[in-house]
Amino acid sequence: MSKKVGVLLSGCGVYDGAEIHESVLTLLALDRAGAQITCMVPDMEQLHVMNHYSQSEESDEKRNVLVESARIARGDIQNIAAVSASQMDALIIPGGFGAAKNLSDFAVKGPEATVHPEVQRVIEEMLDAEKPVGALCIAPATLVRAVAAKAPEVTIGNDTGTAAAIGQMGGVHIDCAVDQVHVDAKNKIVTTPAYMLGPGIKDVAVGIEKLVNTVLALCD
Repeated sequence: MSKKVGVLLSGCGVYDGAEIHESVLTLLALDRAGAQITCMVPDMEQLHVMNHYSQSEESDEKRNVLVESARIARGDIQNIAAVSASQMDALIIPGGFGAAKNLSDFAVKGPEATVHPEVQRVIEEMLDAEKPVGALCIAPATLVRAVAAKAPEVTIGNDTGTAAAIGQMGGVHIDCAVDQVHVDAKNKIVTTPAYMLGPGIKDVAVGIEKLVNTVLALCD
């Protein structure tokens, strides 16, 4: 029987939402593996809007995280408030700054961050049910903040500042190459650096496919 996997997005675009390459590569690997995919996201206004050409903030523009994420999901997406761990065998969270700006405020507050309450709920439900959770790029920081009491082991690559913040939140950081994953066997958490290391789509694709296959294997 095919596995039911939730993909938690955070907008559309690396600087203010979900990283598009990471999101699409995750969806592709899941589809190739025969998984049933449910994309989900909080229905909320995103922290801010970035012009991805100039990489500057559009201070007079506002966008909704659910509406923007629907671009990646081709409209097939759910409000996370309507989703529970009982509907999934696994959960994967692509990166992009939206994972640290919209799913949490880690990009603003660092180790003092808080996690969006519905994101917090679903992550806690998954781990409490001993169901695997995967996180890419910067998303492990939000994951650690959500379940710090479990002292999760994660990787974001080798960035010393982010690794230190993860430690301050109660997590354990493990350095990792872009084409590798780290598995926290106790908590069933799988992480990979993706574009925290890059440098290109072919490089991050290797680690993302390994993450997807590892997460699916942990469902058994």
